[in-house]
Order: sequence, then C-alpha cells, then structure tokens
Amino acid sequence: MDLHLLLKELHKKNDTKIVLLVADGLGGLPMGPGGKTELETARTPNLDELARRGTSGMMTMIKPGITPGSGPGHLGLFGYDPVRYLIGRGALEATGVGFALGPLDVAVRCNFCTLDAQGRITDRRAGRISTEQSAPLAIRLRQIKIPGVEVFVEPVKEHRFVVVFRGEGLGDQVADTDPQATGVPPLDPVATAPASQRTAEVAKEFIRQARQLLADQPHANGLTMRGFAKRPDMPTYEEVYGLRAAAIAVYPMYKGLAQLVGMKVVGSPSSLKEEIDVLEQVWNEFDFFFIHFKYTDSRGEDGNFDAKVRMIEEFDSVVPRVAALKPTVLAVTGDHSTPARLASHSWHPVPVVIAADSCRPDGCQEFSESAACRGGLGHFEAVYLMPLLLAHAGRLEKFGA
Repeated sequence: MDLHLLLKELHKKNDTKIVLLVADGLGGLPMGPGGKTELETARTPNLDELARRGTSGMMTMIKPGITPGSGPGHLGLFGYDPVRYLIGRGALEATGVGFALGPLDVAVRCNFCTLDAQGRITDRRAGRISTEQSAPLAIRLRQIKIPGVEVFVEPVKEHRFVVVFRGEGLGDQVADTDPQATGVPPLDPVATAPASQRTAEVAKEFIRQARQLLADQPHANGLTMRGFAKRPDMPTYEEVYGLRAAAIAVYPMYKGLAQLVGMKVVGSPSSLKEEIDVLEQVWNEFDFFFIHFKYTDSRGEDGNFDAKVRMIEEFDSVVPRVAALKPTVLAVTGDHSTPARLASHSWHPVPVVIAADSCRPDGCQEFSESAACRGGLGHFEAVYLMPLLLAHAGRLEKFGA
C-alpha cells in the first residue's frame, strides 16, 4: 500500500504538539583523516541533552549515493517521496515569495552572477550581494519583453530572484544554465523534451536582454537559471497526516515548499531568534511546526568549516526556548549534508534525534554523526520520519486486528 494512503487510514486527532527543527545541510565530514565533523566539533550542550533523553539515528534523504537538492531533501523530511513528487526549484521560489502559479506558468529560480570581459563566470553568486542591492536589479529586469509570453520577475533574497514565464505551449523540461563552476561561461538553456523547446527559446531571449540591462553592474552583471518548474499537484499535511501545520522560515524557497504541502507560513522572521519568537506567538494555533535554519548550509557551501561550526552552535542555542514550550515530540535533523570539505551538498546520511516521553533510550550521549550511527532509530529513509513523529505523538491508530 502507498505510505500516504496508509497514513490517511491510521492518523487520528489529539492535542499533541510536534516540532521539527531543521538545520539545512547539517551533516558534515572531517577535514582530514582522524578529524571531527562540523557537528562533532561544535559545542552543542542542548542538542546533546536531547540525544541523551531521546533516540537517535541516521537518515538517507533519497536513496544511497544520491545527493539531494534542498527541495527533494525537505520533501523527504515531510514524508513525500522525492522521486515521485518532483518539484522544481522555480516553483518553490515563486510560491515562497507569494506568487500564485497558474496552469500556463513556468517558474525559474535565478542567481545573479559575476562575468568577466569574456563572459566567463568569476563568482556564481555575485559575491552574495545583499537583498538591498539585488532587489532593484531584479525589478530592473521587469523591462524585458518577449512576444507571446508574459514575463514576471520577483526579488527573492541576496543573489536570488525568480522569473515566471506565462503563455501557451510552455513546458518545464529545460536544463539548468549554471555550470556549477567558475572560469567558464553560463550554459545555454536547452530543452530536454520537445514540448519545452519554446521555453528554452524564451529563456535564451530573457538572458540576452538581461545581460544588456545588467552591463553596468560591477558584480551582478549576469545570471544563471535553475529549476524550471510548473506547479505540482500534491496531497496536503491535513489530508495525509491530519495536522494543522505551520512553517517558520526566513528564506522564501522553504516557505514555498511548505505551502505546496499545505502548511501555513507564519510570521516574517529575519533571524533564528525571531523564528522562535514566532513559534512562541502561534504555539496554540497549530499541531505541527517546521522551523528552518539556513546558514549551516551556506557556510558549508562556502567551504568554511569554522563558520559552519559557529552556525551549529547558534542553532543549538535556541533549543532550550523550544523545549520550554514542552512539545510532545521534538525532532532535530537536516535536509542533507553539506560538508565544508566538499563545499557542496553530498550524499552522506544525516543525523536525526527524536525526543519524546515515548522514546526508547539508546545510550547516545551526544548529537553527532558518529553517535547517531549507533542510535536506536538505526538507518532509515527520510520519508519514514513523519510516521515516526506521528507515532511518538500518539497520532497513529493500530494497523489491523
């Protein structure tokens, strides 16, 4: 039986509260043989306490050896098979900034980048320019006109913006233009299916006009495109799990993903501390709370081991405020690994801890990759995290006689 159909049969209502704290890109690697990961290096007394009173394990986000993007990683955490439910990054970004995607729309997540005189990328993120600098540039690109297609451009955050093409005959099967490297030019948008050829042509024209409009910029004088996507059709948290679910996040993409699975995005926090402020304010209104922390991932992508350690310690510092609300179930994990050693997402499993009165203690004394490998949850696929959280919250009926 399909897992969602089974959970629809078994879920039941009660007054329990579930909190899922996600440190993006949490998993790491030692910088050398015999060393420690970022999580093992960080001072995390509060996460360690959760490990002592809870149960730990390791999660594979998709399948062994498969490196997940942030979208598939979070879908797995939310209990949706990321191979079955394919959501492009563009749809996540557009939904996250409040753009209502229609049936004729294709959304594209874009990055400003820095190009040299020969058109080669020297910085894939335009020096991570601030939102205050990038938003006016995104708005400038609204001048672009393409016959037969409506073009919408929305600022997102820092070097990111989203473009939506609206028109007949547009598909979303177009390859990314980010070569994932510097010293080479951006790739051309190429259709990977005949029905998306028109989209590739539209995207190429958008890039051409954008280059002209950005030519005076010292850093953000180019762009790359990723995640061409239409809006997916997905069952909601209420339908599958019987939960009134809230999402608390800073970055639009994660708000978008949460909305696509039926969570309500609450508050407008700009920091982790403000995210917990929002949690406290809406505590009585929801059953399930997803809280997202981005900077463990971005510091890993920068290849900055020490900075990622500091971000993990910042993440650890808010755990007592969450625990003080006395959630029935408190789970902490990541959506994938982003080792500073690799400066990128990786396929390595991610540690997870579940703390609840119904937990079976497993002897783990700290929250780390090495400890979680020996934890009582064992090693499982991320799609099974939600059933575990529901079970620990007493929200699943017995199956069968």
